[in-house]
Amino acid sequence: MSGLFDKLSLRDLDVMNKKVLVRVDFNVPLNDKGEVTDDTRIRESLPTIRYIIEHGGAAILMSHLGRPKGKRVPEMSLRPAATALAKMVNAPVALAPDCVGAEVESMCRALAPKGVLLLENLRFHKAEEENDLAFAKQLASLGDVFVNDAFGSSHRAHASVEGITHYIPAAMGMLVEKELKYFGRALTNPDKPFVAIVGGAKVSDKLPVLSNLLDKVNCILIGGGMCYTFLKAKGISIGLSKVENEQVGLALQTMSEAEKAGVTIHLPFDHVLAKAFSADAERNTVKGAIPDGWMGLDIGPETARFFASIARNAGTVVWNGPLGVFEMEPFSYGSKVVAQGVADCHGTTIIGGGDTAAAVALFGLSDKMSHVSTGGGASLELLQGLQLPGIASLSDRK
Repeated sequence: MSGLFDKLSLRDLDVMNKKVLVRVDFNVPLNDKGEVTDDTRIRESLPTIRYIIEHGGAAILMSHLGRPKGKRVPEMSLRPAATALAKMVNAPVALAPDCVGAEVESMCRALAPKGVLLLENLRFHKAEEENDLAFAKQLASLGDVFVNDAFGSSHRAHASVEGITHYIPAAMGMLVEKELKYFGRALTNPDKPFVAIVGGAKVSDKLPVLSNLLDKVNCILIGGGMCYTFLKAKGISIGLSKVENEQVGLALQTMSEAEKAGVTIHLPFDHVLAKAFSADAERNTVKGAIPDGWMGLDIGPETARFFASIARNAGTVVWNGPLGVFEMEPFSYGSKVVAQGVADCHGTTIIGGGDTAAAVALFGLSDKMSHVSTGGGASLELLQGLQLPGIASLSDRK
């Protein structure tokens, strides 16, 4: 992780009278009217955009939206993002008709210092996700320097994230710097006790995270769909609950490695059950084994209070993955109680993006956390100890 902080930062650049290409993450949800329904990712880009404007640079923004698969899809235009951003910066934000081509080049050349231009959806071109270097070179030609402020895309080796860094000086923006600061400290010099809360549906996604954290954390709390694979590994009946049978052996091995490392793993000891995966299905709460014909859809209330008490007294908490099917109100209690415990913690609390960030936002607790990551996949790969192509490829600080 330490090498990540040897990278060039926006603050290291002289942007006066420069065209600054910024990879942002404006992959925001839109409603049927084409309006932005959650502008969090746009707001998170504001410090970087404002810094460029205030220091006399022109900001040329690049982003993807959705999965148009290399075709121009009008419903996936970035126009709603341009409209939302213009209100936030209280200045015009022009939208280019494309992200490359003669007209785009002309608009970039004409952009005055302190101006803001948003290029159209990068993924209207297949070359973006293919990391086509000719396409990356075209993008690079639009600016003088490149800034990556799209943490949520930094685990992707795409043309606008990794390819572009081969042709132009490349620095990290303020959002990326903030993300790395929080995750870097947690993974290299955390305040103890260090508690990891790990949930979500798939144990196969999270086992590498658990393995990487075993020499760093004091305690791991496991919930969500993945906990039933661990419970099955311990020989506990899980009824119809979700299980990855091919991961049972690895789950058992992880618990054994944790014991050797002196790390305590806590699994749910009571469960909220349903007869079917439905908000209005017949429900029950049980301790211990899950009866046949029932599936676990949330950690039980006693487990939730126990997990919350551990989180409340931690020096550092990293949480990745909800602890139940929080989108269905009857199965949101466990995640909500634990979220409140994390919010009450006086230590450093980091929410690992994606569904976890959505859950914390639903409970109205986002602003009670030290840091809510903007990148679910990127934060997951950081927690696994993997290199992020969008960070590793940035210019080194001289």
